[in-house]
Amino acid sequence: MNSKLLKSGHIKLYKRENSKYWQMKVKMPKLKAIRSSTGSKILKDAEKIALKYYSSISSKTNIKLRTKNIFKKIHLVETADLTKKEIEHILDESKKYIAFNKRKIKKINVLEGRTIFNLFFEDSTRTRTSFEVAAKRLGADLINVVVKDSSINKGETLLDTMTTINSMNPDVLIVRHPEEGISKKISETVDASVINAGDGSHEHPTQALLDALTIKNKFQNFAKLKIAICGDILHSRVARSNIIILSKLGAKINVIGPKEWLPKSLNKLPVNVYTEMKKGLQNCDIVMMLRIQKERIVGKIMPNQKTYFKKYGLDYNKLKYAKKNAFVMHPGPMNRGVEIDSKLADDVTRSLIQEQVAMGVAVRMACLDLIIKNRDDFSK
Repeated sequence: MNSKLLKSGHIKLYKRENSKYWQMKVKMPKLKAIRSSTGSKILKDAEKIALKYYSSISSKTNIKLRTKNIFKKIHLVETADLTKKEIEHILDESKKYIAFNKRKIKKINVLEGRTIFNLFFEDSTRTRTSFEVAAKRLGADLINVVVKDSSINKGETLLDTMTTINSMNPDVLIVRHPEEGISKKISETVDASVINAGDGSHEHPTQALLDALTIKNKFQNFAKLKIAICGDILHSRVARSNIIILSKLGAKINVIGPKEWLPKSLNKLPVNVYTEMKKGLQNCDIVMMLRIQKERIVGKIMPNQKTYFKKYGLDYNKLKYAKKNAFVMHPGPMNRGVEIDSKLADDVTRSLIQEQVAMGVAVRMACLDLIIKNRDDFSK
């Protein structure tokens, strides 16, 4: 039998010994293969017919086939594990879902038959819902585990819970937990892939990725950007993950906050440290505000909210210290009038906050798709 592969193997042309016509087999990612006759006896004509058919299927799904896969990991637990090329690949894969999510019908069954668990041991609305929307738009079966109803409240250990869920053969576990490093521990215990949706004050990889995608959509290139991250640096997993990812992409990072909320570990990271907004915001293109992590400030005196806003809360006057057309970001949820002025937060000419939410769904769709594809291709 004669055969030829096109489009990295997604199209196979073949002709059996007893057949006059070239046949084609078209296999899109996660979709059933389509077999049909090209109706041509000439290979070059068969190639044109197959490529045209392939293009028509691709345009119907509105999802382009991924290029060479740079990101080959089956877990996403720490941004420190990611190379610059891997980060850029995830962002490129996320881009195709931005337009897709604006369609009237937002459904593609590339993960049909796959099982994903949302395991949130801390309160969350934005992140949990974002992952849920992402999984369902990809066609996966998603199960939300409500912690207050779980067996952990009956005395079961976290490891027992993970072992029980692992026995159900899930494909991905999305984990948020107050203990630092817990996602990595779980990834070493279960057979499923693990995505860290926030572990204590340690890491929040997908938040940093969606922030990077939001910035990339505005500036395209990170090399000449200066970004200020302001507020409760000490207790913020978002700050740590963003510092790592944005600096790897080439941006210069300033961190600004009260002295008591600036961890000593900052001297190991590629940042400039400031305690005054006026100095820290000079020539910044992006001002990223952080939520005060009240739930992690245990046994410490909380600052007076009016005093904090006067010194570190972002308003139009303080924004003038940054570049003329600087943009504002916040991972949410916001404490309006404490971390950021309410009018500024809602100013669509300066604020990227709602765009961050939209980018979150796109990034998480890309991460789920990539990780499950990697499980199929690379896991033992």
